[in-house]
Amino acid sequence: MNLRNFYIEYKSELVFGLILSVVAVASYYLSRFIPEDIFEYFVNPIEEICTIVVCLYGAWVMSRHLEGNRLRQTWMVSLIIWAVLITGMLIMHYGAGIKSVGGTPDDPLYNMSLILGNILAWLLFAYPTQVLQPEWLTWKKVAIGVLPVLLVGVIDYFVPFDLIYLIMLYPVVLFWLTCRHIRKYRQWCEDNYSSLDNFDVQWVVRYLVILFLLGVSFYFIVFWYIPNRLFTQQWLLLLLLGYATEQILYRKDPWEDMERNETLSEESKHSSETDSAQEAEESVAEFEDHKRLVEQWMESEKPYLNPDFQLMDLRAVLPMNRTYLSRFVRVAFDCSFYHLVNRYRIKEAKRLMSEQPELKVQEVAARCGFSSPTVFGRTFARETGMTPTEWSAQYL
Repeated sequence: MNLRNFYIEYKSELVFGLILSVVAVASYYLSRFIPEDIFEYFVNPIEEICTIVVCLYGAWVMSRHLEGNRLRQTWMVSLIIWAVLITGMLIMHYGAGIKSVGGTPDDPLYNMSLILGNILAWLLFAYPTQVLQPEWLTWKKVAIGVLPVLLVGVIDYFVPFDLIYLIMLYPVVLFWLTCRHIRKYRQWCEDNYSSLDNFDVQWVVRYLVILFLLGVSFYFIVFWYIPNRLFTQQWLLLLLLGYATEQILYRKDPWEDMERNETLSEESKHSSETDSAQEAEESVAEFEDHKRLVEQWMESEKPYLNPDFQLMDLRAVLPMNRTYLSRFVRVAFDCSFYHLVNRYRIKEAKRLMSEQPELKVQEVAARCGFSSPTVFGRTFARETGMTPTEWSAQYL
């Protein structure tokens, strides 16, 4: 994806990140003027109580809508852990009088607090990774993910050393790995769906933007610890937990919807054998026949006008499994299923705008199978290099 297409696809996320960054910087600056006693006995407990409420309420809602959804189960447990953790911090602070555990480099527990912070960072990264790679989160993966941090803690116990620079690398590695998962996830979505509105990576990008700012805030506090500046850290965490809870409840999960007549496990088990057999039997002539068959079907039936058109719908003319169909489209048409369908939709949109110039953009978008005028405009710009209005003005 070149820079121009990246901007078109993620324009709203870039704006979101810019606005949130400005707000976070302003929050850091203004928090300097909050008197320490007001922050300690009023602002701080209110923020922490709000976070506990969001966690407990989110966990309760998740428990009522689990429906065998592993992702919701995972996030429910994560919310409960956060609620217990913050409740414990409140009790320690206001009940036992322990204001900060390892809050400054002079504190004997400073390194341990950094280790705890990184374990919690892993917990926050585990959620989007589980979304992007279903069945990823197992007890073995949990152990592998946390092991490096625990190992550093054990080494530090026997040979004390400054952990601050070493421990800072851990969230960076997690962030990099998650970004790689996003790329693979988007490719999978494009191979299987004609519309990415409900389960594209935009929401994950926004989640990572908040998580990135939360990490920067954590680093800032570690290097320049000022209690009042926890204000920004806490509302960013509250925003992150609330946003993730809302998304996991209401966004569509493509992994659950991916099979209409067969399950993912069955396909994973048999696809390699089936594909090998099909590829061995498939001649060049048959391959070209399949391509012409799909092209004729697309032109005559226009299935792409259905916003919910999916890769498996091609089985109406090619009764093959998902893996083969995905590979067939990429080889035969030199693009993903998503881009193939949108080529037909844009072609249809151009025809409509040429024959009926009085149609509004909203009507053209709806007639061509796009879920919204915004998606239509973004796709049209990516495919043609101009907006629908600009194209109409230039060619009509």
